[in-house]
Amino acid sequence: MADLDLLKKSMEDLEEDSVLAIMHEIMENGGAEAGRALEICQAGMEAVGNRFENGEYYVADLIFAGEIMTEAVSILTPALRTGDGRTCGKMILCTVKDDLHDIGKNIVKAMLEAAGFEVVDLGIDVPPGEIVRTAREQDIHIVALSGVLTLALDSMRETVGAFDAAGMRNSVKIIIGGNPVSAEVCKAINADEWAHSPQKTVRTCKSWVQA
Repeated sequence: MADLDLLKKSMEDLEEDSVLAIMHEIMENGGAEAGRALEICQAGMEAVGNRFENGEYYVADLIFAGEIMTEAVSILTPALRTGDGRTCGKMILCTVKDDLHDIGKNIVKAMLEAAGFEVVDLGIDVPPGEIVRTAREQDIHIVALSGVLTLALDSMRETVGAFDAAGMRNSVKIIIGGNPVSAEVCKAINADEWAHSPQKTVRTCKSWVQA
């Protein structure tokens, strides 16, 4: 079995070679620990964030941590794919207007694709109108909105409102994710669900497809 305690410490300490070696070890052993390993990496990422807030790490360290996490997800992707090979359908993912962060979004995208979703990634700083237009034109009924800045909450609220104004709110499920979101925020802006982890995002979106 892989040393998951070492994995968390390696992720927190930005020891890329160690993290990726453990990922490869997990895959060589059949991939049974892939899901747990991702949870451990996520915990390591949270620790990186805490070090940043304490002034121990800098923006470059956050970016590097995101790159390590993205590569780790990429290695584990074959073990995370749905067993029957069926697609879960198409969904939209983006970072909302006035927010330029994409590390978390890219990690979520990799995990959604591993779970069988066709992800329409609209990128960063995406205005509400573009999201609504894409959903209408491509007949998409699940939308994941990402944001790191507190300012992003206003854009999320505007996006939900834009779906309402377009008469599409009842036909679209919206999940919001990122550091500033919470159950209270979700309720206040009339989103359907919220998440701080990629794992919850995937579980929620899959539950909507299966409902």
